[in-house]
Amino acid sequence: MGNISDKKVQELEQKSNEIRQSIIESLTEAGSGHTAGSLGMADIFTYLYFHGMNHDPKNPDWSSRDIFVLSNGHICPGLYATMAHAGYFPVEELKTLRKLGTRLQGHPHRETLPGIETSSGPLGSGISQALGMTLSMRIDSSGKTSGRFVYCCVGDGELNEGQNWEAIMMAAKYKLHNLIVIVDRNNIQIDGYTEDVMPLNDLAEKFESFNWHVQEISGHNFEMIDDAIDHAKAIFDKPSVIIANTIPGKGVSEFERRPEWHGKSPSSEEAQKALKELRTLGGNIRCDQLD
Repeated sequence: MGNISDKKVQELEQKSNEIRQSIIESLTEAGSGHTAGSLGMADIFTYLYFHGMNHDPKNPDWSSRDIFVLSNGHICPGLYATMAHAGYFPVEELKTLRKLGTRLQGHPHRETLPGIETSSGPLGSGISQALGMTLSMRIDSSGKTSGRFVYCCVGDGELNEGQNWEAIMMAAKYKLHNLIVIVDRNNIQIDGYTEDVMPLNDLAEKFESFNWHVQEISGHNFEMIDDAIDHAKAIFDKPSVIIANTIPGKGVSEFERRPEWHGKSPSSEEAQKALKELRTLGGNIRCDQLD
């Protein structure tokens, strides 16, 4: 499955565990924020920033970089933690999350923090933003592929909004093969389970009917993530979507699969228990091939 090595997988597993710990610490310090989705997408973020994307933390505006768009901006604690560990800014700055004057606002702001490509908060607009960026790449390269990719993370709950499907139609019309949408299919949103609030039913079938290349994977299996990204990059006549089935609150048993953790942060006591569990898990990750 894919070409990723066992050594790289173990490096990514260790890094994603460290990132989850940073997410818990920053959310606890802030006293507010979104826990479940941030933890649930940590493996996808880790894969992209430590293996999958072409980017340079020392030169965030590098003209040949891939672009990452976070449509579900409320899970930015996960993105911030990943970017800090990747070298965009000091890890210590994560403690300023949501504080007055911070660069780490409650939703990403593109003019505040280098490496953030779009401001997000109002749900349902990320695919449209990514679509525009992908089209601009085509214009800049005189109608040919630029060799760059635009990755867009979208929450499953925000697919309730119609603007997404307008953008999905348009991306298929223009055969934007270097647009890769990753759906965080965690089955929860702020009001409860997605299938109770507004059933999404078979998302793969929906995207296929809009003429997208569709893959469905576990969002916590690095081999599957790598294989799906490789397949998406090999498609040349349509945009790609990867439906990543994730566990909200992944890594902390008290938080996992519970909708009430969608939009709240841990107390100090809850954070201590969560960090202990993550550190125990991290210590059990085989590191013999990491040297």
